[in-house]
Amino acid sequence: MDNVKKYIEENKDRFLQELFGLIRIPSISSQSEHKSDMLKAAEYYKETFLNAGVDRAEVMPTNGNPIVYAEKIIDPAKPTVLVYAHYDVMPVDPINLWDSPPFEPEIRDGKIYARGADDDKGQGFMHAKAFEALVKTDSLPVNVKFMIEGEEEVGSVNLPEFCESHKEMLKADVILVSDTGMIASDIPSITVGLRGLAYWQVEVTGPNRDLHSGLFGGAVANPINILSKMIASITDDNNHITIPGFYDDVLEVSEKEREMLNKAPFDEKEYKNSIGVDELYGETGYTTIERTGIRPSFDVCGIWGGYTGEGAKTVLPSKAFAKVSSRLVPNQDHNKIAKLFQDYFTQIAPKSVKVKVESLHGGQAYVCPIDFPAYAAAEKAYEKVYSKIPVPTRSGGSIPIVSDFEKILGVKTILMGFGLESDAIHSPNENYPLSHFYKGIETITWFYRYFAKE
Repeated sequence: MDNVKKYIEENKDRFLQELFGLIRIPSISSQSEHKSDMLKAAEYYKETFLNAGVDRAEVMPTNGNPIVYAEKIIDPAKPTVLVYAHYDVMPVDPINLWDSPPFEPEIRDGKIYARGADDDKGQGFMHAKAFEALVKTDSLPVNVKFMIEGEEEVGSVNLPEFCESHKEMLKADVILVSDTGMIASDIPSITVGLRGLAYWQVEVTGPNRDLHSGLFGGAVANPINILSKMIASITDDNNHITIPGFYDDVLEVSEKEREMLNKAPFDEKEYKNSIGVDELYGETGYTTIERTGIRPSFDVCGIWGGYTGEGAKTVLPSKAFAKVSSRLVPNQDHNKIAKLFQDYFTQIAPKSVKVKVESLHGGQAYVCPIDFPAYAAAEKAYEKVYSKIPVPTRSGGSIPIVSDFEKILGVKTILMGFGLESDAIHSPNENYPLSHFYKGIETITWFYRYFAKE
């Protein structure tokens, strides 16, 4: 048995318990009451790296949550890999839909159930343990740097400035990220494309106070009714986005590339069954793979207003709110799209209400070439562990900072994800298969070894 694989096998129970320690920290970046937990999670990563054998590890302040930086330089002449991950997680609401406490990890049916089990504590922690396995067996063939942030789930607002200020420290030949997924447990894949993102909060105001719906209903505009109509008008009957200029910069994918994209294994029946729907829905003229990989989309992420408590209250509310987002494709600039939406949404509002649009965060799309050394190393690593050549895929998700990495640091990112669609990231009962955690660690060690030879 390979000595690195043997080390992983002998220490896998400890690895898991250490991951559980990280998961138990409720590091929810979007909620201010968890500010102290952000520092606690950062310190936990710092100690993990020090125990794993780095030369240097520190928690570095930003204008928001701190960033953990660590490194081990074995030889400046050798290639350098910069590993990026995030220690912050999404909120757990609705809590009543969880089958076990979200920050008390539990293993059921071979899976870890907890918030952050996959996104991104489970996947990020694989890198710490892969590094440890290589260091402790005197097998590390390249220089390794780590940058672990605490604001990915709120748009990585302070990371670009951190990268600008620490370009020399962050110099690397490639950036390695595990925050994406695989097609299936037995079908490894490498994500070669990510969609961009634009995200807004909108506020519609009608009367200056809540009104009695009997005395005023039918005579005064109801902000919730108006907001619902306005949102509904953003897409037409073909689910095509109606914002003027929205598609101007969309790169149309060739028929040949669309054909290749659709060769990826995809079972529509299983896909529908896994999410409990009878029929799929999306832009007319495109397959499900295309809709989530090469086409933009528009979604309402949350909507509220008026009375939502128990029982009835006949009220015509003063205000209505919504959080809406758009996934973008290569060549669409999130700042331009943010302005187009803001202008259009304000324009279509009737004079009976006032509208406020706030842009919360955004990021550019990213495309990774498959003809550079890091991709070849990742491909060989997956093949070594899974005995299959990984399939290149485009993800519908977004990691906004990845495009910033290329712009600021001048370095490409390789996306070696091990998650599954069924992992329910951002949802109740988020989970991560134990087999993926351990195979991920092993695959990452092989990436380093192959990358050193490219």
